[in-house]
Amino acid sequence: MSERDIMEYDVITVGAGPAGLAFAIRLKQLKPDIRVCVIEKSSTIGAHILSGAVIEPEPLNALLPEWGANPPPICVPVTHDEFLWLRDKERFLKAPVVPPQMHNHGNFIVSLGALCAWLAPQAEALGVDVFPGFAAAEPVFDEAGAVRGVRIGDMGIARDGTHKPSYTQGIDIVAPVTVLGEGARGHLSKQLVAKYALDKDCDPQTWSIGIKELWQLPPGRVEPGKVVHTVGWPADTKTYGGSFLYHLDKDRVAIGYVTGLDYQDPKLSPFELFQQLKHHPAIKPLLEGGTILSYGARALAAGGWQSLPCCEMPGAMLIGDAAGLLNVPKIKGTHQAIRSGMLAAEHLAETGGVTGWDAKLRASAVGAELRKVRNIKPGFHKGFWAGMANAAWETVTAGLSPWTLKNHADWQQLKRLDEAESPKRDFVERTLPPRDRLASVYFAATEHDEDQPVHLKVADTDICVTRCTVEYGNPCEKFCPAGVYEMVEDGDGRRLQINAANCVHCKTCDIKDPYQIITWVTPEGGAGPNYQNL
Repeated sequence: MSERDIMEYDVITVGAGPAGLAFAIRLKQLKPDIRVCVIEKSSTIGAHILSGAVIEPEPLNALLPEWGANPPPICVPVTHDEFLWLRDKERFLKAPVVPPQMHNHGNFIVSLGALCAWLAPQAEALGVDVFPGFAAAEPVFDEAGAVRGVRIGDMGIARDGTHKPSYTQGIDIVAPVTVLGEGARGHLSKQLVAKYALDKDCDPQTWSIGIKELWQLPPGRVEPGKVVHTVGWPADTKTYGGSFLYHLDKDRVAIGYVTGLDYQDPKLSPFELFQQLKHHPAIKPLLEGGTILSYGARALAAGGWQSLPCCEMPGAMLIGDAAGLLNVPKIKGTHQAIRSGMLAAEHLAETGGVTGWDAKLRASAVGAELRKVRNIKPGFHKGFWAGMANAAWETVTAGLSPWTLKNHADWQQLKRLDEAESPKRDFVERTLPPRDRLASVYFAATEHDEDQPVHLKVADTDICVTRCTVEYGNPCEKFCPAGVYEMVEDGDGRRLQINAANCVHCKTCDIKDPYQIITWVTPEGGAGPNYQNL
């Protein structure tokens, strides 16, 4: 094996999301001569980015004060909010008062993917090198054990591990500081949190899966700027879930459903909850006659303050959702991501290193916002009604309760088939597209070379065939929103088939697998979904 080529920078940023790009922009604003690169595994900037998304503009105002004169391609001012309780498959109540956390006056509906694609040229104009299609496969360490940079994955490796004629060895990109802005359940962040035991003093991180579609509707139905959130059906009272419906411009709406991955029922399918939601009488009339433009799914880090790991380590820093900065009751993390990226840049410019970053983050407005709402999401562990009552209390008291509720690992919450009480879901017959998860994957435009190593590593597939079948009924077939995992019967008997080409990089399997034997690793750079305006 030949020695790898090396590229050297002063700072490496992993992930061209809002946190990573805000960090790079702010650092170059403060230190024009510093050499900064941003590497991104997707084929183009924004192709793997998915969020609701309604954003609070204050951090963006601070980062790029003139942004409003040349806004992102999708940027619709919020006009009004609605909050609905879907009582069952037919009935609903409209709340007379929208919960304070969901007031969106002054905010903007955007496509986060389009926002990041818009931010990247702003960074490049300042001299940042932005490299899409560069998948950081593993961290690189120096002799003292500090993070020294990242290794870009090799290209042109066949499924059996041999080198194809197109084989290209990945390079090492090294720098004194590496900033991890990979988003929720980042591949490198997960490894480094474990290596440096960054989570030893906090609760386990908890997650949700958000599934989203962009629809084109007949003229006249859309009310640009309208924001609707729902709770209740189709989730049962033991499952955390809710939806968003955002009215965009050009007769388009964004609709999505968020399911807490602390759910207990091994038979539950977040994909089916989302499809059922679309058939509720409060929503279906809006969508009928429309067409899907894009589909995707992504995990959200929902643990908040008590699950915040130490965000500094030798040679590296965590920012954005790689750290877990989402404000769950607001259903917003973009403003937290941008703000944390800017703060990290200011810290690095001021101190020249990573030491003290964790304390600065916790003492900032980012940390204060998380601490104020720390008890709201874990309050739902005891069910919908207990969670709503607790959320009301925490809102009225402005989060000043003298206690902090604990978070628990999502995979440990899944009950075995002989313990679980699957509720009567009272689902309806679906008529709106898509037919199934495979049809949805088409709208994610996901692409993986079939002849490459499977990037979903299952440590022991015998467990899938034996123990998991009996104990949990193979929940991977249900929790994956892209039909990646499939138990099949063929001449070799019953086995697990991994349809890796379907993967939309949501990371749900890495999180919810009850045996923790699934590990998501990076496929070839540029592979994966190609989201359009999600």
